[in-house]
Parts: sequence; C-alpha cells; structure tokens
Amino acid sequence: MVNAIFRIYDRFPRIGLRERIGQQEMSLDIADAYVHGHNAMIEAGVGIGKSFGYLIPSLLMNQMSQKPVIIATSSIQLSEQIHKDLRVIGSRLGFTTVRSVVGKGMGQYACRSRAAEWIRPDDPNASLSTLAQRILDYEIDERADIKTGISDADWSNFSVNDCKFERCHHKNACLFYDMRAKLNAKAHEIDFIIVNQDLLIRDLMKKKEGTKSIISEQPALIVIDEAHNLEAKVRDARTLEFTFRGVCHTLDNTVQLLTKQSGDKSIFSQTKFIKKCIERIFQQINADLLHHAKQDSDRIKVSEIKGIPLNQVSNDLKDLSLRLSILTSRHEREIDDAFEAINALITLIRVLAELEDNYLIWASSPLGVSTISICPKDISQFLKYALFNGKAPVILTSATLCQGGETLEEQYSYLTQSLGYKGDFMDRKSSPFDYTNHAMMYISNNVPYYQHEQRENYLEAAYNELVQLCNLTQGRTIVLFSAKEDMKYIHKKLISSPDEYTWAVHVQKEGSSQDSVITEFRKSKGVLLGTGVFWEGVNIEGPDLSQVIIFRLPFPVPSDPIYEYKASVSENPFMEVFVPDMLLRLRQGTGRLIRSETDLGILSILDSRLSAAAKKSYRQQVLDTLPFKEVTEDFSILEKFVQQKGIRRTD
Repeated sequence: MVNAIFRIYDRFPRIGLRERIGQQEMSLDIADAYVHGHNAMIEAGVGIGKSFGYLIPSLLMNQMSQKPVIIATSSIQLSEQIHKDLRVIGSRLGFTTVRSVVGKGMGQYACRSRAAEWIRPDDPNASLSTLAQRILDYEIDERADIKTGISDADWSNFSVNDCKFERCHHKNACLFYDMRAKLNAKAHEIDFIIVNQDLLIRDLMKKKEGTKSIISEQPALIVIDEAHNLEAKVRDARTLEFTFRGVCHTLDNTVQLLTKQSGDKSIFSQTKFIKKCIERIFQQINADLLHHAKQDSDRIKVSEIKGIPLNQVSNDLKDLSLRLSILTSRHEREIDDAFEAINALITLIRVLAELEDNYLIWASSPLGVSTISICPKDISQFLKYALFNGKAPVILTSATLCQGGETLEEQYSYLTQSLGYKGDFMDRKSSPFDYTNHAMMYISNNVPYYQHEQRENYLEAAYNELVQLCNLTQGRTIVLFSAKEDMKYIHKKLISSPDEYTWAVHVQKEGSSQDSVITEFRKSKGVLLGTGVFWEGVNIEGPDLSQVIIFRLPFPVPSDPIYEYKASVSENPFMEVFVPDMLLRLRQGTGRLIRSETDLGILSILDSRLSAAAKKSYRQQVLDTLPFKEVTEDFSILEKFVQQKGIRRTD
C-alpha cells in the first residue's frame, strides 16, 4: 500500500499534477491507518489538495479489498466537487472503471408521484402547476435543476418526503430511487459512495436500531470531510421534530398497516384517544410560542404539560409499537418507517412526562408551523459505538480541526471530546500559502461593542466601516454575518444609500445552492453579503475576491438549548465551549480569502472586542489560531498595504 502511494506520487509530474508535501503525507497517514485498522484525525490546511490526499489511497484500498469507500461531506456542493475530483484523479492514474454514486437527502429530489397529484385544472397557482408539469416531463429531477432558484416553501410541495419505493410506478425513471438502490448495492457492485454527513448519520442510526440500512454494510474505509461540522450534523440528524399534522399522519399510517393485517377495529378508538391528547399538547405549545417567541427561528422552553394522561398515551403507543414489531408483510420498508416513527413518539411523550432525562426539548415555529423538537444531550456515546467502533477505519479531516495547545492531543481535544473520538492524531498539514507577504488582518477598534438593546448604534458604526473598507478594495468583498437580522439591516441600508459607493451589491439567496449569486458576484466584482453556507465551501481564486469582512465574531447563541446544556456541564463554559466553537467557525470564514499561491487580500474584523484596548482573554488565542502574521488596527497602514500589493483595482 505505502509503496503504491509513493509510485503514484512519483508519476505526478508526468501526468500534469503538482506534488505537494502535505498531500503526500496525508495519503501515507491514511494508508497507515487503513493497514493497522485505526481511525485517524488529520487537519489538512487550505491549499494542500485535501480531496486528492484521501482519494488516492482510497482508490488503492477499493482496488485491493473490492469493498466500497464511503466519503461523507457536509454539503451537496462539496459532494459533487469530490465526485468530479474522483473522475479526474481516477482517469489520470488509470482507474478507468470507478463506479460511484452521489447520495443526497430526499429533500433534494423531485417526486413525480407528488407532482401528478398537484396538477388540477382549477389550480389558482399557475407557477406551481407549471413546475409540476416540468417535473412530469422529466425536465426537473432535483432542486438544483431549477436554475432560477425556488423557495423552501414552494419546493416542499414536490420534493420526495414519503417515498413509496418499489410500489411507485415512476420508480424506473426516478433519480432518488436509482440513487438509493446504488447506495445499498452489494460490496463488489459499487466502488465509491459519496454522501452528505446527514445521510451517513441516518444510516448509522438505522444500523444501531436494527432496521434496514441505507448504505452498503461493508465499507473498506469511511472518510468524513469537513469533520468540524460532524457534531452539529449528528445533533440535527438525531433531533426528532414533531408537528400535530405529522403525528396524525404517523398514527393514520400505523392504523392502515395494522388493520390490513389483523382487521382489529379496537385500534381506531386507541388512536383517536392518542390524537386528542396530542392536540391538547400542541395547544399548550402554541400558547408558549405566542408568549415567548419573538421570531419563527426562536427556540423556547416547553412549559410543564398539565392535565393530560401522558402515561396512558405512552402505554397505548407501546402497544402499537409491539403490534408493528411482529407484523410480517411485503411492505417491509413501510413497517420499519412506521415502527421508527411510533418509537420516536413514545420518546417524546416520556420526555414530556419527565420520565426521560437524557434529552433536550424545545419548541419553535419554522415556516409558521408549531414544532416540538427533542435531541439527545450527549451525542459522543452514540458516535463512539456507532462510528468509531473499529469495524472500518474512519478518517476525520478538515482544514479546521485544531485549537491552540502544546501536544497534538491538546490541539485536537475540543472535537475529540465533542465527538467521542477514539483513534490516532496525525500531524497537522500546514497551508502552503504565503500569508506573511500576501495578506493582512485588520481589526476595527472604533465600532462599539454589540449589545442587543443598543443594536442600531453598533450596526450604524459597522455599516460606515464596511463601506469604507469595500471602497478601499473597490468591491471584490464577501461580508460574512453570523445573524441574518444583521445581514438584512445592512443590505437594506446599502440599497437605500447608493450614492456612497460604486460597486454592485449581492445578497445570499434562499435555498441550498448559491452558485448563481456567486457567479453574479464574480462578474460584477462587487460586494456579496452572506451567512450560513458562505462561511465555508466558497472557493473564489484570484482578484475577483480581495477582502473578507467578518461582521461579528461568530459566537454561538448562549440561549440555544444545545449550548446551554454544554455550558452547564463545563467548568469554564466561555473558554471551554463558546471560544473553541467560535474559533472553528472563524477559521472557516477566514479560509475563504486566500485560495491559491498568488492570491492577495485583507481580512477585516468589525468586532472591537478583538482590539488590543478591549483586553479580552481570547484575543491572543484568535491571533495564534489564524494564519495572518501582519495584523493592524490602523486604517492608514491597511491602505498602504493595499497600494503596495496592488490589491486596488486599476481597470
């Protein structure tokens, strides 16, 4: 294995590829982990060619073992990029028949069965009827095919959300059905399975519960790219969400499955009683949301549920679960899904009855629908036994896995503890980019500290600083926000003050793909405002991007139930939870700036808590963790740097 990797890298110059030391070391680390059956955690700095670093040993492992390699990423865009990289490196190295599949979640695919139900002659919403027809005419297979974008609410009418699988008469031309079949193919029938982390976690959960798995049972290797996101993805996947409509749907499905088999009519009165109790629970939740939620995304505490016989509801649900567990039918997948949904409902009732204390619970109203969510307090135990159990070596990699510390164990410790990781720590592969001569970091010291009650003072001062900075580079700037409300405020202010600047303004679009807005930004060389997905995965090389502005340090929200819990079990919550989490996100955001050996640029932070005068305990930690060696709080020094390096546009 090791010799084969050396031979491949020796051939790099002959096949038009550039050798990078960090990349070769990464490949050898992965080979070593595979040979010894160990897990490995590897920080791979921006620019070392991380995906080739793990694809090269993966191709060899697949060839030797005849077992598939699973690669899990944190976004659809990254999954598709890795698929392209696999094609490129595979063909250049002579692996001509690599069979691969990109697996995405149900919500990304169009459902022809649902589209057919939508079309009605009297439909007042003509645009949605047209979309339904395009799906039926095979113009649209997945959300990404709609180049103009589509809102989450509109797309939710047509995405796959309750697949009939084998019983659907559209299955032969369905991209979702074909993808799921390939994911679960026999070991020798597929070589690479590229999925998002959500799908991998869902598969681990199914295997743990003993229900039908989604992904092939026997991988040679599991690579988790962008592994800094894994904790959040596991929490999202293990968060169970309940709406009144959804619970009723689960109960109706269960009744249908059971009465088909047994004909027992007593189930009807049983489920009617459960529905009545669930309705009363949601009436209390609606009252809580009305009193305490300021906006749809707010997560609020659930008050004590009174006057509802929760024990009786739990017993009746357990009876339904037992009946499903002994059911035999050709609709095995539907029985599994119903069994899973009823057991989730039992857990919710036990949490509400305070019989189960291993869960966090909150209420919210996404898209205006009252929702109760529960999530396990500790996800590290789940990963320890479901992922890091030694059945297949697991590689965790990202450009941002480490914090400060003397030893590798200390540097990787925050994620190790969060994930319950067991395995080896590999030397960090530093970025080959010249941050010393090519980049400067500017920290604003004249914007007031952010305080919610005086939010407008901060936003007005930050706006003025932002315009001055964007004028300095004549646009070509991405502004990263940690709060959507801040982004909306600045966008509105920019649109209403066009005399203050000459560059075009772009803002993040709703939905998962941002390709179109990035294309517009590159064309105009303007200013792009973004949050969420823009903190990572955006790769703009060259002079189209010369500045990244961090609007506010990306600390997590203290009142979020997950961070509230993590803080409650920590000795020093701020330094052990909030600062490490902020640093991981900050490193991701700043990583958008320098993307090649020749890139030049400035990183500006409009948060004066980081200034020297603020004397915050974490300032030095931030400076040590980020790669920028030239740091200033003096705008005139920044101006000189921009002029000396020719960052200002001359055309």
